Amino acid sequence: MAEIRHSKQREAIKSFLMASKAHPTAEMVYDNMKKEFPNISLGTVYRNLNFLVDHGDAVRLECGDGLDHFDGDTRPHYHFYCKQCHGIIDLDMLPIDHVNVIAGAKFDGKIEDHVVYFRGLCKECMN
Repeated sequence: MAEIRHSKQREAIKSFLMASKAHPTAEMVYDNMKKEFPNISLGTVYRNLNFLVDHGDAVRLECGDGLDHFDGDTRPHYHFYCKQCHGIIDLDMLPIDHVNVIAGAKFDGKIEDHVVYFRGLCKECMN
């Protein structure tokens, strides 16, 4: 197995994702990283985000707005996507893992997990 090299940029990206509740896009991460690493490229940010996702240190969210968003919180949880402001909010709710059993009741394959996005208007957009 190849040795994984330590990267200050990757660690900074990971720390930023873990501290953020905004579920940033790669461009948002890039804009933030430019402050600490003025010579960093958008390609480097994308490569490091992909690395973090591939190694279980981040989650890629595809909410239907055409952009990939990233979450440093890798524990199982659900998200709300606001159709007006395009914000993504973590939902504080009990797991709905039983949906795997329901979905698999008349399915010949093996369902191992699920992805659920709740959509609507956030509190700020409703006002």
